[in-house]
Amino acid sequence: MKPRSLIVTLFGDFIQYYGGDIWVGSLIQLMANFGMSESSVRGAILRMVQQELLVAKRIGNKSYYRLTDQGKRRIEEGVRRVYTIKNHKWDGLWRILTYSVPEEKRELRNQLRKELSWTGFGLISNSTWVSPNPLEEQTMEMIRNYQLEEYTTLFTAGSIVSHDQQYLVNKGWNLPAIQAEYDTFIDTYRPKYEQLKERVWNNSLTDQEAFVERTRLVHAYRKFLFQDPGFPQELLPKDWNGTGARELFWNIHQLISPPAVRYFESLFEHSPDTQLIDSRQRAINPFAEFNS
Repeated sequence: MKPRSLIVTLFGDFIQYYGGDIWVGSLIQLMANFGMSESSVRGAILRMVQQELLVAKRIGNKSYYRLTDQGKRRIEEGVRRVYTIKNHKWDGLWRILTYSVPEEKRELRNQLRKELSWTGFGLISNSTWVSPNPLEEQTMEMIRNYQLEEYTTLFTAGSIVSHDQQYLVNKGWNLPAIQAEYDTFIDTYRPKYEQLKERVWNNSLTDQEAFVERTRLVHAYRKFLFQDPGFPQELLPKDWNGTGARELFWNIHQLISPPAVRYFESLFEHSPDTQLIDSRQRAINPFAEFNS
């Protein structure tokens, strides 16, 4: 668990529900639970500020940090995907993005590839990415943000003439490898779930332990954002284990969330001018926002 990645997890799973900013001292104390030193936390914060993902605000002798618009967009999309329970129904359309970015803009081209992969697009040939998901609005926003309008073309298609749908799926994604990762997650967390249930029922799980367990759980599950494209049910294998992994994640998350949130609140301090609205309930059950 790296400092920057842990900061992203904490903002997405806790801080965003409490006004979106946090005193650096609180962040240092929270991250100490995972063996992070103060210097490593401050170094990660500095790099995220330089990359325009975090912005600082100083009030008196204290520094508070919140996400920039760019950082907020990425985390909000990630949180939505982590906490959405049901697979959507496919509308039968493929979204196809092609691009031709000049060599002098190589870094921008590399960033575009990372964004497309993270969003769930699959690469089927050089500079051609596809997705069965309704990502038009999100993709166009990304194109505008990076000012790539003259280098990209986004269109939809309702059928594939030369091959069947499965060919495209196999070409763009390695679903067996994702299945194997889900198997590892299930094998790790299924026995842990039984252990945590017993400790919760026996009232032997401390708030601090619950916070660490929930944060590690979310951190482990969040990696699937970079692997699982979030296909509609019609395009998934019949034995797809992503659904079982998601249910296991939900069960553990809900089991330990109340004490985890209590511990977070015991160390959390926001800036004096931040307004909190239904923070505790939203942090305990973020699934409610995306599955109502």
